[in-house]
Amino acid sequence: MVPAGIADVAPWRDWDAAARGTLRFLHDYLGWDVWLVTHVEDDVQRVVHAHPDGAVRPGTELAWERSFCRQMIEGRAPRVATVTAAVPEYASRTTGLIQDVAAYIGVPLVTREGQLHGTLCAVAFRARPRSAARDLPLVETSARMLSTLLATFDDRQPGAGAG
Repeated sequence: MVPAGIADVAPWRDWDAAARGTLRFLHDYLGWDVWLVTHVEDDVQRVVHAHPDGAVRPGTELAWERSFCRQMIEGRAPRVATVTAAVPEYASRTTGLIQDVAAYIGVPLVTREGQLHGTLCAVAFRARPRSAARDLPLVETSARMLSTLLATFDDRQPGAGAG
């Protein structure tokens, strides 16, 4: 049993628990409406975890071609857009599931081999103040930590417990 004085900082049991805990922390600390951990495979971006619970169902798929995250990964758009309508690469993608996105922040999740695994990202349904760009270093560090944990749990498929 973990003593009460350290229980709140005990290691997560696996990568999925770390991802969920990270989303919960970022939502509580930084705000933004919906936080996601996604996995990209072939031409599909799949939601692995979302916070708050119920905001987006795990397993929801987005066409990678239409994704904000793809624009960010490929360097055509910035990692943070406090007003997506002001970034042409994001403004042109606000249809379907992402039609109400007014602000975006996202960072890649990378495998041990340096390949794209997915993203850690958030959206807001109202534009965010310019000062929200200061959130990026914390999101980048969180993504790097999740990527590091992904490498240590490489022998199992993260997201297997999603659902």
